Amino acid sequence: MKRNHNYYIDLAFQLAERNLGLTGLNPSVGSVLIKNNTLISSGVTSKNGRPHSEFNTLNKTKNCSGATLYTTLEPCTHYGKTPPCSNIIIQKKIKSVYYAFEDPDKRTFKKLKKILKKNGIFTKLIKTKFYKKFYRGYFINKKLNIPYISGKIALSRDNLTINKKKEWITNDLSRKVVHLLRYKHDCILSTSKSINYDNSLLNCRIDGIDKHKPDLFIIDLNLNLKKNLSLNKLIGKRKTYLVTNIINSKKTYIYKKLGFKIILIKSLETKKDFISLYKKIYKIGYSRVFIESGLTFINTLIENKLIHDLYIFKSDKKLLRNGKNNISSKSLKKFLSKPITINLNGDKLYKREF
Repeated sequence: MKRNHNYYIDLAFQLAERNLGLTGLNPSVGSVLIKNNTLISSGVTSKNGRPHSEFNTLNKTKNCSGATLYTTLEPCTHYGKTPPCSNIIIQKKIKSVYYAFEDPDKRTFKKLKKILKKNGIFTKLIKTKFYKKFYRGYFINKKLNIPYISGKIALSRDNLTINKKKEWITNDLSRKVVHLLRYKHDCILSTSKSINYDNSLLNCRIDGIDKHKPDLFIIDLNLNLKKNLSLNKLIGKRKTYLVTNIINSKKTYIYKKLGFKIILIKSLETKKDFISLYKKIYKIGYSRVFIESGLTFINTLIENKLIHDLYIFKSDKKLLRNGKNNISSKSLKKFLSKPITINLNGDKLYKREF
């Protein structure tokens, strides 16, 4: 059966979704190779970003001549740590290439068509509205040189964010979604205040992804992080950074000895300070950051336009006297419009883009 171009682009995006958040500074790209109306190969960007999707797809099969390549993003045309994907497209004698988005990377942007045309290969951009937001994070990376920042908060039915009994506010299904969100980001950013209070592991505890432990950044300006926390057991299994403005103190030495990496900043009071921290995180190699902290910190990010997406998990149960940190219904109206269609056994999930 002959399929249209959008069908194959859709397949490519399904592949790209698999490694979203796992490819470092490179975007997660999906590709499918079609010959005589038959899918003969497919691929996705490897974890940590290399090899690229197109290389993985074309390298799987020898009989590529005359085939059509569909990919979610314009294949690269520049030399980096690996040769450009345009090279293997030419070497494998691909007949035509269709892609859904132009790569905002200046080294590649709109250069593919000219290079492939010289080699008799047809190219076409297939615009798709359905996947418009898929590369939002990558476009932010390239435009601002900062990571894509998203975060989450949990609310009780009566709009409280802290359970005095230190019990979960939301149910098990909501917490599993949080673990999936962690999996789709290459690092987590929190504060020592939140971690000291919750003693959370901030890892993925779902079968199938339980080995994945996102690297962790902890804002701890005064180095007050407790030494006996549960997450300290994971330091050797993931990179854990302490963000502080304390230089060469005995405390700094102790944390380094425990395995923490120290990131020095001058202050964290203004929007400019936060952007500077974001740029440091991006320069280290992280493109997608997931914020897990208290309401005060999240509010600071929202007020200063320092967050791109916020996930709000709302329980169907009230905390009443067992809760605190009330969010007024008025301030929530702009965030809690229409919930995402997902069965959370009574809980609701909202997503706000900024």
